[in-house]
Amino acid sequence: MVGLHAPSSIPNFAFFIFCMKNILTALSLLFATAMFAGETYWQQHVAYSMDIDVDVQNHQFTGKQKLVYTNNSPDELKRVFFHLYFNAFQPGSMMDVRSRTISDPDPRVGDRIAALAENEIGWLRVSTLTMNGKPVSFTEVGTILEVDLPKVIAPGSKTTFEMTFDAQVPLQIRRSGWMNKEGIELSMAQWYPKICEYDHEGWHATPYVGREFHGVWGDFDIHISIDEKYIIGGTGELKNPQEIGYGYTTRIVARKPVNGKLTWHFVAKNVHDFVWAADPDYIHQTAQVPNGPMLHFFYQSNELYDANWEELKHYAVEGFEFMSKNYGNYPYPQYSIIQGGDGGMEYPMATLITGERNLRSLVGVTIHEAAHSWYHGLLATNETLYEWMDEGFCSFATSRTLAHLFTDPMKKNPHQSAYQSYLSLARDGEDEALITPADGYMTNKAYGVAAYSKGEVLLEQLGYVIGEEVRDAALLAYFEKWKFKHPTPTTFKRVMEDVSGIELDWYFDYFVNSKHTIDYGIKQVEGSASNATIILERVGEMPMPVDVVVTLRNGNSLPINIPLVSMRGNKPLDVDGMQFELAPDWAWTNPYYALEIDIPISDILSIEIDPGFHMADIDRDNNRLDLSANTNFIFRN
Repeated sequence: MVGLHAPSSIPNFAFFIFCMKNILTALSLLFATAMFAGETYWQQHVAYSMDIDVDVQNHQFTGKQKLVYTNNSPDELKRVFFHLYFNAFQPGSMMDVRSRTISDPDPRVGDRIAALAENEIGWLRVSTLTMNGKPVSFTEVGTILEVDLPKVIAPGSKTTFEMTFDAQVPLQIRRSGWMNKEGIELSMAQWYPKICEYDHEGWHATPYVGREFHGVWGDFDIHISIDEKYIIGGTGELKNPQEIGYGYTTRIVARKPVNGKLTWHFVAKNVHDFVWAADPDYIHQTAQVPNGPMLHFFYQSNELYDANWEELKHYAVEGFEFMSKNYGNYPYPQYSIIQGGDGGMEYPMATLITGERNLRSLVGVTIHEAAHSWYHGLLATNETLYEWMDEGFCSFATSRTLAHLFTDPMKKNPHQSAYQSYLSLARDGEDEALITPADGYMTNKAYGVAAYSKGEVLLEQLGYVIGEEVRDAALLAYFEKWKFKHPTPTTFKRVMEDVSGIELDWYFDYFVNSKHTIDYGIKQVEGSASNATIILERVGEMPMPVDVVVTLRNGNSLPINIPLVSMRGNKPLDVDGMQFELAPDWAWTNPYYALEIDIPISDILSIEIDPGFHMADIDRDNNRLDLSANTNFIFRN
């Protein structure tokens, strides 16, 4: 039924260059393999113990921190680095300058940092620091503390750092701060001296310019002393509800403040960050996910939005059930949904969200931030480098979960808006390659579309390449293999290849590492009373497998799948309820492909490439040919 003729010609010189490039590529891959042969995965480990004393009147706090750091790397560490995120909220900081010089600043930041008064800026100052009881020298450089060690940290050894520090909470601008726009007193994100990550790529002492994060897996044991009127929600389990007179819905016993303060004790195991928020007016409610975590809700009462928060509990429970089934079982005992921050921001076992929203928006932001419990909370990619594996995969999960929770037109194609966003930017030529570091995008628009929309498209389109059911099974396998670790694009790709049996280097090389776009078209059709030949054209730079559906005048259709040679295989042929026929592979070097079918040309009503709109084709005007209204075909006697 289906045959192939691929007209092409390669001049001898071009063919020589082509062969040489492949030989050089093979040699470089061989060298890289030799360099990393025998290397096994490892990651560092931390155990934090902290005592925090909060001055709510002046928005300041003091802290004592003990950090047991385990060097699981094969390297001797001569220096260490700590993040001091609050230092970003000072006039002249890298975040301030970047926000005032980028062409499309985040409206939440703009020039607000430059206008902060002395009592509104943020700062985090380390007073003393010891390594195994001996003082060490350190230098504060913006949002990074550089620490010179008197003795190397040997591979496989543990080191104890102890420090004292003081901090001033900035007026809420970006994620952290006091008095957010909805009146929440303290949103405490990126608030403590946090040791930087060291992995197979070395130290990641990344300055805080405004975007993403990377942290070391470990345990947190946190004591927070604060004015007795305040209620705290955050990461981890509250270990002393009786001592502070606090229950799930009301205060349950007489409180025992010391000097007008209560000390809240939280413990979180196997996480890579810790967030908390505090306000004297919080309402605290809970909802139990069957066979899952206890959900905690912290928000201020507002007659315009209380009903939405009450209804949110049902949607959050159902959302956690759906995501645990489809993306991997949520392993922690609790999750806190906390009104605070500047929009929505994810943290292990908790999120900060603004809460004065309509129901759909409130559910949407909650589900998106909760989905981060999988994509970054448990699959902790370095989102300063691979933000699309965090925001993009999370957006994919969010779209599917919301389509499950709500019955509306988006249910049929929940990823439509992501495709539209990416394609619009790509057509305008304003997109940037996904390999761009999160802080390195030239515009906030390009970052947002790349991280969220193109990252979502990458995952949805992958279902077009290897099959949706295969991709979904591979996502679960990815979760099981890489939860509580730091996966990379390569490790993700390898899981997709292992489950699907399809080579995917080409897909990630083009869609992640370049700006090349997809555009396939139908060039022409020629045929006779017994057969037809459809000439397909690759117009765009990025190669893709191609689904073609030939619709006949009698109402029947012929679905055909054309894999790429580079795939070394093909997806399952039962797609969207249609049984596809398999055509010979298409070599991406050939700009044209002749698809031969044993059907009279007069029987054909229309031909369409990718009728399911799964491929991010930047020009769909050439994807369909209607033979009843189009003269772009030739009849042979």
